[in-house]
Amino acid sequence: MEDALDGGLDLAGARRAGERQEAAGTSAPAEPLLSRINSPADLKPLSLGQLEQLSGEIREYIISVVSRVGGHLGPSLGVVELTLALHRTFESPVDKIVWDVGHQAYPHKIITGRRDRFPTLRQYGGLSGFVNPAESPHDAFGVGHASTSIAAALGLATARDLQGEKHHVVAVTGDGSMTGGLAFEALNNAGHSGRDLLVILNDNEMSISPNVGAISRYLTSITANPFYSRVKEEVKALLERVPLGEPVGELAKRVEQNLKNLLVPGALFQALGFTYYGPIDGHNLEELLAVLGRLKNARGPVLLHVLTRKGKGYAPAEGDACTFHGVSPFDAATGRTNGDEAGGLPSYNEVLAETLSEISARDPAVVAITAAMADGTGLVGYRQRFPDRFFGVGIAVAHSVCFSAGLAAHRIRPVVAIYSSFLQRAYDQIIHDVGLQGLPVVFCLDRAGLVGPDGATHHGVFDLSYMRSVPNLVVTAPKDGDEMRDLLTTALEQKDRPFAIRYPKTPCVRHTAGSPGRILPLGSWEVLREGEGPCLLAVGSMVDACEKAAALLEERGIRAAVVNCRFVKPLDRELLLRLRGEYSLLVTVEENVIPGGFGAGVHEALAETGADAKPLFHLGVPDRFVTHGSRSELLEEVGLTPSRIAARVLEWAAGAEK
Repeated sequence: MEDALDGGLDLAGARRAGERQEAAGTSAPAEPLLSRINSPADLKPLSLGQLEQLSGEIREYIISVVSRVGGHLGPSLGVVELTLALHRTFESPVDKIVWDVGHQAYPHKIITGRRDRFPTLRQYGGLSGFVNPAESPHDAFGVGHASTSIAAALGLATARDLQGEKHHVVAVTGDGSMTGGLAFEALNNAGHSGRDLLVILNDNEMSISPNVGAISRYLTSITANPFYSRVKEEVKALLERVPLGEPVGELAKRVEQNLKNLLVPGALFQALGFTYYGPIDGHNLEELLAVLGRLKNARGPVLLHVLTRKGKGYAPAEGDACTFHGVSPFDAATGRTNGDEAGGLPSYNEVLAETLSEISARDPAVVAITAAMADGTGLVGYRQRFPDRFFGVGIAVAHSVCFSAGLAAHRIRPVVAIYSSFLQRAYDQIIHDVGLQGLPVVFCLDRAGLVGPDGATHHGVFDLSYMRSVPNLVVTAPKDGDEMRDLLTTALEQKDRPFAIRYPKTPCVRHTAGSPGRILPLGSWEVLREGEGPCLLAVGSMVDACEKAAALLEERGIRAAVVNCRFVKPLDRELLLRLRGEYSLLVTVEENVIPGGFGAGVHEALAETGADAKPLFHLGVPDRFVTHGSRSELLEEVGLTPSRIAARVLEWAAGAEK
């Protein structure tokens, strides 16, 4: 295998040819090409120059669309040439191309028959922002979270072999995804299997936040060290000049292998059972086509290391990879994002960062942990102020939780800030490493509820259900920025139990700058509005929606009570029983799936006391995966807008009176 790879590719020559072509320039065709590309088959007759022209047109198209609708700009701009080379070399959908995360899939979508629908990206009823098999047969495997592609591709390759088929399977993963343990579990298993599988490591030295850890340093050492290639060629040439006969060939191989083991950074992947090749320039189409054409027929597990630049071809994205990883609508000419519509109110994660910094200044035991989400969780300022007390662990959510448990076991107070949907990946650690030991780890779950255009893979609508089942875990949701501060203050006062705070990706409904954090009694609710007849038991983001729904109901002559149920676990059982006695109708309202959520907890508590004879209804996210769209559109779809809540309460109240 190594001999075939070493002897079959003149990469230096390919690079020189590409450089000559770039220096000489190429004449652009008279007509644009993108409008002619309706499937990967349309790439086959194109010349190298036409493919390079097409790469520019695709970049322009992506920038134009994403500037209007938002999306993952930088990752997709970085893989245009790689995507063209893959679809030119392989025969999708017969050959399977498995993308990791899906952030970089926009060129793939455009090439595979979705060009005309691309302006509907992330819009309600439009294209998903991620790879989605329901959308196209070219999407071999659905994905929205990192580090999955190698495992999924190995499954597809194994299924292929079991069924006696002959197609190719390619996994495209990223250097950021390589910080996740799942990627290495899959590499280990794939290397051991010996199956034909091509893994492309797209190395742009970036994930959502800058990469951290030994793996990042290791990959960087590969890109920065030409020593191995030079020494290898010089030793081979020297040995070939020694007139000692046939044994010299074997000696050369042994010397070469020993050099490889000693010098080449790719030895890690070789130790896992892969033939490592690279790194190569991921923006040089000529080189990509030559290498992929050769590796297409390679046997066994192969890893190709490709170097790309995130945001390639768009200066603002190249200069600020974090901002343009996932971006809201922006001015394509300047790169400036559109104005903030929040009216000056901070986001919940901004309140988190501010409060956490204030508490950390007083308490040296408090630290912050996140899994490659310093920017997204609002902790960049905290990292700058407390660099020794901030821990970014890469895309390694399970590790972040277990690591935090270790900190908490030795008198440190860890605050773990992770998106709600990502924390799902550490459920075992929440139970086994934190909950079972009663360790005071604080979980701050950003992006709770319906997150909007990112869709089903990113909606944080399961956290109340999966956390409520963990013994001794306090589960909360603030109604506004002031209560966010109160709950974090309360959480860090706990000594023998974990504490979770979940909040949406929206500006705070209210926030009083400079207000001190209060310690709230565990399990305490707050009656915001007295009434008669129906009583709305609201959680977190739904408190404001229910207050507005109550105002609509009052216009119809119905005085509905509204209760802020900020503690989902433990419940305020004393107040719940009183409300059960005072009101003819109870309605729980939560931005979480109904099965196993807050409403289920209320039902269980009332059933235990025998106080469940009166009507009890639940509003929440239905038992299905919700599509992508704006948050307002999705709330309307699932019936969680003020008007929809009021309409259902009217319906139920009328039924209760009969």
